[in-house]
Amino acid sequence: MILRRLAAEHAAALSRAATESLDHLRPWMPWATPEGTSFETQHERLLGPATLWNSGSGYEYGIFLPDGTFVGGCGLHRRIGPSALEIGYWVHVDHTRRGIATACAGALTAVGFGLRGIERMEIHCDEANIASAAVPPKLGYRLTGRVEHEPEAPGEVGSRLIWVLYRREWEARPPRPPSTRS
Repeated sequence: MILRRLAAEHAAALSRAATESLDHLRPWMPWATPEGTSFETQHERLLGPATLWNSGSGYEYGIFLPDGTFVGGCGLHRRIGPSALEIGYWVHVDHTRRGIATACAGALTAVGFGLRGIERMEIHCDEANIASAAVPPKLGYRLTGRVEHEPEAPGEVGSRLIWVLYRREWEARPPRPPSTRS
């Protein structure tokens, strides 16, 4: 996979992927509605990431296959405190269960800890979202709590899982063998 900074030029690909995955995303993503996944909405929304990116308040990426196919989105969000980032991700329904979300969350963890002042990374998901909850432990994140919340999407049960990884834990993990590409 290739992670690319999202920009307005990706609106059509993002809209198509999200619309094709609407039934898959709707239970977990408040924005997963026909209007929310429309080209117009996504184009307008993607005008904002440049501002977020430039201010350092958020970083949104598109997930692409080597052939250029758009297969999802992910991001780093500064909504949990000054020395922490939250990771979010979604994957096109035709590309789930292939390790894409895990690989992207791992890459974003490395990117996040590469930023000055970041000491903690978190992944949040509703307790009912079993697929998303399977990602953090594969990367060494620990479940540190549950926070009751008002459900924001139809599949949510109102119990948000909080997964945490500290810089010292990330840096202490055993080295991984280099990946080989053929």
